[in-house]
Amino acid sequence: MIKLLKNLSVYKWFVLAVIGLVFIQSMADLFLPTLMADIIDNGVVTGDIPYIWKLGGFMLLISIIGAIASIIASYYSSKAAMGLGRDIRKKVFNHVGKFSLQEFDEVGTASLITRTTNDITQVQQVVIMMLRMVVSAPIMLAGGLIMAVSKDAKLSLVILFTMPVLIGTILLILKKGVPLFQTVQKRLDRLNLVLRENLTGIRVVRAFNREDEEKIRLKQANRELTDVSIKVNKIMAFLMPVMMLVMNLTVVGIIWFGGIRIDNGGMQIGDLMAFIQYVMQIMFALVMASMMFVMVPRAAVSAKRINEVLDMKPSFQDEGTEKANLEKGTLEFEHVSFSYPGAEKPALSDISFTARAGEITAIIGGTGSGKSTLVNLIPRFYEISSGIIRVNGVDIRKVSQDEVRSKLGFVPQKSILFTGTIADNILFGKQDASHNEIEHAARIAQAEDFITRMDDGYNSEIEQGGSNLSGGQKQRLSIARALIRKPDVYIFDDSFSALDFKTDAKLRAALKDETKNATVLLVAQRVSTVVDADRIIVLDEGNIVGMGTHQELLNSNDVYREIALSQLSEEEIA
Repeated sequence: MIKLLKNLSVYKWFVLAVIGLVFIQSMADLFLPTLMADIIDNGVVTGDIPYIWKLGGFMLLISIIGAIASIIASYYSSKAAMGLGRDIRKKVFNHVGKFSLQEFDEVGTASLITRTTNDITQVQQVVIMMLRMVVSAPIMLAGGLIMAVSKDAKLSLVILFTMPVLIGTILLILKKGVPLFQTVQKRLDRLNLVLRENLTGIRVVRAFNREDEEKIRLKQANRELTDVSIKVNKIMAFLMPVMMLVMNLTVVGIIWFGGIRIDNGGMQIGDLMAFIQYVMQIMFALVMASMMFVMVPRAAVSAKRINEVLDMKPSFQDEGTEKANLEKGTLEFEHVSFSYPGAEKPALSDISFTARAGEITAIIGGTGSGKSTLVNLIPRFYEISSGIIRVNGVDIRKVSQDEVRSKLGFVPQKSILFTGTIADNILFGKQDASHNEIEHAARIAQAEDFITRMDDGYNSEIEQGGSNLSGGQKQRLSIARALIRKPDVYIFDDSFSALDFKTDAKLRAALKDETKNATVLLVAQRVSTVVDADRIIVLDEGNIVGMGTHQELLNSNDVYREIALSQLSEEEIA
């Protein structure tokens, strides 16, 4: 928590202003009971009406000053707390942006969302309270005690008997409640995960008629969160009634013993009224402190979760920031092996090949053979376990990740589009591209026909996730986004799977001329897509089991021939 609060240093003037204003407000609140006692003893009792008006006007002025100080303090504390939340969110977002896919797999997307939203909100709320109460509660507590003792030291003994009861109750409740706060956040993570899976996978849920089962799963996650939240609130619910009971019993005791003191002539009525007010202020300070003690532990749990993300070091970082002069050249894998964390065996073993500029290198293999894993290593989404990957003759670990990625045009297996226009999504690959470049990229990607049929053409809006486009349309826009970049290395990770054979053939023909000066790495499931490749790499269980042209592999490689026979007839193969 303290680590996060250090970010408040940016708002130190706001914090200092809040402290000063809260001090003024607290002094005003402490001064009012003394004025009230003076009015009663020297005005009401003696019947001095002008004195009552005079002191009453002064009390009104003090109250107005306290109210103004309170309002401005609330404004500045909110400004500082909201600014802190904004800064932490920005910090978390920027830090998470440096993560490899390994960190995303480790923490989980749902948990990262919860930590960036709910957890930071918890910290914001407690900072607002702390800025007000950390100053106010001690002043009211200490000031109230001093003023109460100054009014009547003997009557103050009543407070000594009640305060330990209050403090003991607060500590006991916190001891029971604090461990449950962490459980609440974990259960919230779980609910967020289930909800996110259902919303993103709604098509699959409905296609397999799993609505009822998913409702049960969500109900269970919701019930688990509800149960632990109710348990926490049951414990915390004891706090306020106990405090009010002790507070009221204290007031009864003060009135009882105070009446005796007045009857004996040891105390005036106004002093008793003021004493009661000071005791109420003392109790109120303890109530504020208890509320803070309730919120701070929960915020501390949230702060810990936020710090876990901020303290998490990416599994790999740039070894150097020097700029390498990467000229167009080749893509090389030299004895590359890779294992996912916790996996029993490597996903890729001893992969070696060279993909040259002007050539198309295709990768084919069965499901789970390691095709997507291989291409994910090139942009350094994951770090290789051993070996070397070179882009244009340079080890990708020796230059910055940004520089390596700037040389790549990556089309992922799952087409990801963003809300905005079609032009915006194509420009994602090159922000300063002209409209002619956008149209050219769309034409090569075979997307121009369906774009021009849309009402607003390139200015047509794309809904979240591209839900208003077909799978083939999304794939073609993803390809256009890579093409507009004109990179040195194109990576197509099964990017033609949603295209019909005619569009696939036209696209590959158009790509051949467009990418003649670049290295092309093509991952595919269909033999027809890779048949014209200059080099075909056959993967099986993470190993290269064949490499050559289509005809060479048909004659010499059983795995490739089996794949080809499952898709093509004997006549087509011949």
